[in-house]
Amino acid sequence: MWTAILLACVGCYLLKLAGLSLPERVLSHPTVERVADLIPVALLAALVAVQVFSGGTSLTLDARVLGLGFAVVALLLRMPFLVVVVGASVVAALARLV
Repeated sequence: MWTAILLACVGCYLLKLAGLSLPERVLSHPTVERVADLIPVALLAALVAVQVFSGGTSLTLDARVLGLGFAVVALLLRMPFLVVVVGASVVAALARLV
């Protein structure tokens, strides 16, 4: 197990080093900038999807889906972030009580 951890550490370091050694003209290319802006959004969306719709090894639909639904509607209505988070938590908690 420690071998795998150390190999992952070395791989991450080398990947970071490769990114730092790229010339500025490559990094300032519009396509690279656009992709770099969108990658965190895609990763966060994938993380949310996995956390909301998975239960072990199967897909589930439970109170988390209702909380996510509230959050999506609240964000579309441009509510403050704190209202979105607290509201989604309250909706999911109330759904679990039922």
